Amino acid sequence: MDRSALDPRLPLIQDADLENKVVLVRVDHNVVKKGRIKDPFRIDATLPTLYRIAEQGGRPVLMSHVGRPRDKKTGRITEDGRSSVLPIVQYLERKLDVRFTVPMIEAEGDEGIRGIGPSVEEDLRLLKERRIPGIYLPNTRCFQGEEAKGPPREHLASQLGGLADAYVNDAFGSWQAHASTFDVTRHLPSFAGLLMQKEILNLERVLEPRRPFLAVVAGAKYDTKIGPLRRIHERVDHLILGGVVYNAYLCAKYGIRVEGVGEEDVRAAEELVAMDRETNKVVELPAVEESDLPGSREEGRHRTRWVRDFSPGGRHARFLDVAPESFDDPGVSRIIDSARTVFVNAVMGFVPHFTAGTERLNREIAKNHDALKLFGGGDTLQELKNLNPGFYVSALDDPSCYFFTGGGTVLKAIEEGSPYGLEPVQALLENGGRGPEDPRPGLT
Repeated sequence: MDRSALDPRLPLIQDADLENKVVLVRVDHNVVKKGRIKDPFRIDATLPTLYRIAEQGGRPVLMSHVGRPRDKKTGRITEDGRSSVLPIVQYLERKLDVRFTVPMIEAEGDEGIRGIGPSVEEDLRLLKERRIPGIYLPNTRCFQGEEAKGPPREHLASQLGGLADAYVNDAFGSWQAHASTFDVTRHLPSFAGLLMQKEILNLERVLEPRRPFLAVVAGAKYDTKIGPLRRIHERVDHLILGGVVYNAYLCAKYGIRVEGVGEEDVRAAEELVAMDRETNKVVELPAVEESDLPGSREEGRHRTRWVRDFSPGGRHARFLDVAPESFDDPGVSRIIDSARTVFVNAVMGFVPHFTAGTERLNREIAKNHDALKLFGGGDTLQELKNLNPGFYVSALDDPSCYFFTGGGTVLKAIEEGSPYGLEPVQALLENGGRGPEDPRPGLT
């Protein structure tokens, strides 16, 4: 790893003295859906940092968020087993042949877990005595203070700080400033893990790309992507859209209405349409798959629609995929083939029934052997693995390909204009390797 390309103010795990020290490690192991691991890629990506801690004599306490146990409207936190860390722990135990202890901490009804509790203290004693190899805390989002404001958040950050001698952030995919990613750095000497460093270095390849630069972006809601899309449009040479993002763009440009696309999304897309009138960066995919049934793919209930046939005021059923024929268009294929940097944060269709557009897109990108190809996002990687397994496996060892563990984080960094604009990374920079509220010298 070329650490000279990193901001010299960033404190690195390589420079921390972790011998016989308890190390609190924030990872992004958010890979569990309905109690099962969909793809362990994000877990495996953090293993080099865990090996580094073990090599340096550190004793790890891991923590990650899983799912969304907190209802944003009511604030209630419900743990029904689907957002438990236990499947992650079981995977790590099989992978590393070590046993992680998960402290049993009771939640207070639907208010979540109030504090760390005495059971963790006993586990810490065993960890320090090397009677257990590691601790994995419960889902951070099950704690009252993780996403809260004010005293509950500070209480959790202070308690987390009291668990360890040092903090390592290796959770690139967790860009939000929460207690476990941001506030805890005020209480402990803090360092960037190896994955965090690797992701930052590859982000620079997106922010300072070889040109022509092609970005492919999709999403289920347009308004959540408007900030990043504005900045992406400024930076790219060409932009391909998919999903509801493309549906909203087509509505805004052609004056049509598509079922499932709200007025708010259409209004947001009008800004991109206006921006693109002069630059023509958006690559219009000429055919989409219209379907009457989003939950299935029944014969006779879906059809290919061509953009050239749209007329103002036209109403359509849902566009659930980009038709593969779009990539036969000479203009589209030329742009993909001529790109020298390709960033993909997109699933083009509504899975699992509408996948042909995504499969064909990935196949066309794979044909470009001269481009640096960067993929981001759990769904993006999962569908790449499912639909184009040969490309996925070869890309793992291909220096011209890179898989980010957090697509949303890449989009946020593009919006900020720098990986160092992400708040958890800013906290590490400002920390400088020691907790400002900690009178002890930095662990360096």
